[in-house]
Amino acid sequence: MSNKMSLLFRYVELILYKTYADLRAESARTYLGFLWWIFEPMMFMGIFYIVFGLMLGHKTDNYVPFLLVGLTVWQWFKSCLSHGANTIGGALYITRQVYLPKIIFPIILILTDTTKFIFIFSLLLVFLWINGFPPTVHYLAIPILFMVQILFIAGFTFLLAAIVPFIPDLRFVVENILTAVFFGSGVFMSADIVPEAYRFYYYLNPMVNIIESYRNVLMYHTWPNWTSLLIVLIFSLIMIVISTWLVRKFEYIYPKVTS
Repeated sequence: MSNKMSLLFRYVELILYKTYADLRAESARTYLGFLWWIFEPMMFMGIFYIVFGLMLGHKTDNYVPFLLVGLTVWQWFKSCLSHGANTIGGALYITRQVYLPKIIFPIILILTDTTKFIFIFSLLLVFLWINGFPPTVHYLAIPILFMVQILFIAGFTFLLAAIVPFIPDLRFVVENILTAVFFGSGVFMSADIVPEAYRFYYYLNPMVNIIESYRNVLMYHTWPNWTSLLIVLIFSLIMIVISTWLVRKFEYIYPKVTS
């Protein structure tokens, strides 16, 4: 593990520069630039508010903040997995020209999407403060929530990035699985409306625990469920170990597979 870490540190400067370059290139491709980082999630959230908040008349108290917290956290997870699945396979040109550890490509993608998430999350905090949810001492848990979630994201993104070059069609399967998981992640509904008989299975979804933890801190001014977060953390670390092992195992095979 120490050898892996020392190898990664050698490429930190490249990772940071490529992250910056990707963000700048993305904002330069449209007329409104980085403002789309705000408009796109706002439109997405607006659709769900109209459908579930207005048309279906959802009864949860403070439903708009409830929905926005869930969607913001979910979008970070979903965008990293969707975009990250093809990062190694999509780096064909670079990997043919020069050797680079393949693991840096999903890392760059995660950092790029995390930068956008921090931007949106900051706006979410302002919205919550204006609407009667001021910061409290429980905000001290936010860095821990960030750490657990980004490790959870990294575990799955690395795994997809390792496998998709061999099975490109897996990307489409992942998109559909993410849609199914989305409706079972508590983004737009509280665990209270899940029948008691199914609640245990409902909480097996790690995103349910992560989203509820954010809501506990930001809206209900309580500490997260530390036991649930610890389980998610251990699961994430196991996923990272397995997926980085896979990437290293196929390190020199990827350019041949994608050629």
